[in-house]
Amino acid sequence: MSSITMTVNGKTVSGEVEGRTLLSQFLRDDLKLTGTHIGCDTSQCGSCTVHVNGNAIKGCTMLAVEADGADVRTIEGMANDDGSLGIIQAAFQEHHGLQCGFCTPGMVMAAADLLEHNANPSEVEIRKHLSGNICRCTGYHNIIKSIQAAAAQLG
Repeated sequence: MSSITMTVNGKTVSGEVEGRTLLSQFLRDDLKLTGTHIGCDTSQCGSCTVHVNGNAIKGCTMLAVEADGADVRTIEGMANDDGSLGIIQAAFQEHHGLQCGFCTPGMVMAAADLLEHNANPSEVEIRKHLSGNICRCTGYHNIIKSIQAAAAQLG
């Protein structure tokens, strides 16, 4: 077992993990942050996307011990301080960027990463950036509209 400490959504957290524990497992199982979904465990679907030190990563591709000392942001950290939906989350709701909702946390986290680096992405740029995130309901059209709407509000 290894002791780890990291900042998650602005709060310092610690835990004891086995060396093989994935970051996505630590977030869900130990910290009870179940918004980070585990869809495939093979880095194919993107539903476990979180930000580590400001970069979007798939939580199933990183061991929890690798995140020791890191700053991690999950979908729960995307809400406003008062608990209301953040701009990107609200855009997904308003523009029907979700269907079953399973991919939504990963899509929102990927969108936030994109908009952090490109405040006004084209549709092609949005599609390219989301290429590692799968929507099984084929809701991409409204996901793209949601990201465009969020970009307009943030810009």
